[in-house]
Amino acid sequence: MFTFIVSILLLILGYFTYGKFVEKIFGARDNEQDTPSHTENDGVDFIPLKKQKNAFIQLLNIAGVGPIFGPILGALYGPVAFLWIVLGCIFAGGVHDYLTGMISVRNKGLQLPALAAKYIGKPFSHLVNLFALLLLLLVGTVFVVAPSEMISELLDGSQQTLMLITAAIFLYYTIATILPIDKIIGRIYPFLGAMLLLSALGIGIGIFFSSNSIPEIDFENLHPDNIPYYPLIFLTISCGALSGFHATQSPIISRTLNNEKDGRYVFYGMMIAEGVIAMVWAAAAMTITDQQEIYQLIQDGGPGLVVNHLATIILGSIGGTIAVIGIIVLPITSGDTSFRAARMIVAEYIKRPQKELKNRFMIAIPIFAVSFLLLTVVDFDMLWRYFSWANQVTAAIALWTGTAYLYRQGNYYWIPLVPAVFITSVVITYIFYDSDLGFGLGMTLSKWIGIGFALFCAILLHLGSDIKKHINFSSK
Repeated sequence: MFTFIVSILLLILGYFTYGKFVEKIFGARDNEQDTPSHTENDGVDFIPLKKQKNAFIQLLNIAGVGPIFGPILGALYGPVAFLWIVLGCIFAGGVHDYLTGMISVRNKGLQLPALAAKYIGKPFSHLVNLFALLLLLLVGTVFVVAPSEMISELLDGSQQTLMLITAAIFLYYTIATILPIDKIIGRIYPFLGAMLLLSALGIGIGIFFSSNSIPEIDFENLHPDNIPYYPLIFLTISCGALSGFHATQSPIISRTLNNEKDGRYVFYGMMIAEGVIAMVWAAAAMTITDQQEIYQLIQDGGPGLVVNHLATIILGSIGGTIAVIGIIVLPITSGDTSFRAARMIVAEYIKRPQKELKNRFMIAIPIFAVSFLLLTVVDFDMLWRYFSWANQVTAAIALWTGTAYLYRQGNYYWIPLVPAVFITSVVITYIFYDSDLGFGLGMTLSKWIGIGFALFCAILLHLGSDIKKHINFSSK
């Protein structure tokens, strides 16, 4: 119980201290009329919205099932999962989300691939475009499957019901992707955000009245399969600690942000809120069940079954159903903006303005066709594994972009550099270590390759940025 309470307090304290420090270093300005929502206003993607509305949209955009499914899977390792959620959220995830959003604000709402091209290098942009689109397609597809299955289970669980729900979600995603952001997303997200927070609050309160106590911090690896912490836990718990998917979502809100001074609350603050949600679900999984029971439930029906099990035990059948409905909202509200962000990235890449409806349809239809193909040929478990790796690769790219930006500004570039080096070592170690997705090398060799590659990237970025600074300075 002590570890849980202290962790929540540290997350909140992180927002008011480290979050404020990052804002100061970036140099957020009080410039209500100079943000892209005003200067680029097109009535579709660039529209000024109020601070609280932006915050709710951002929270629902970035949340998905990540801060629930990820922490539940991470709970298999034991209370050490709390440590990564707290440290990752404050020093990596919050920095990642804030810098991505604010650098986009300073660059007319550009998406991550265009930002990476500008600050890391143009030849790199094609790779970033590929990774960003891959990630968004995987997220969008995963977030069709997850809510479809959860809604189906609440009803009759039949294949026909599942297919109808899947079709309905695809239809909603199409409408939300095409219409101006203030027509659907801007209107319903504040209410859905309240549902999300209330469901997490209900689970959090329920834990305190449980007959079991929340376990205290323990560095023992309790995973039933004895899977190593490094690099796996940092890929398993992404949303709620550090997630590259957020780098595709923050630029959406950079186009609706009314004032740069709203950035810390909207970007860094909502990452902290997601961290709190992740803590609640990790604690629930460790308190109500043990590692073996969680493991068996995951084997039987995946994290969704664990969610239903925990919600019913903590809140009863009626309260549990209401909580699950609130949770179902999460993937749907991330799926729609995944496809929306994919449309924006493709539009930027082919330089196709999105004010006209036909241009939006021209890009959206092929995107949904590819997603449907993925849905029919790739099983959910494999989709989730590819998503986890691609997600953290994207996080690394976003953090390197933030590092290059601050380095060229002459500011404290180590703020994003440290988490960039760390998560780069994680994704490279994993791809060399994992036998299914990667090369299947031993852990020791894979670890050294990962660390070496991450340090090499730091040196390369330092040299490249130094050359760019010199060229820019010489040309003045």
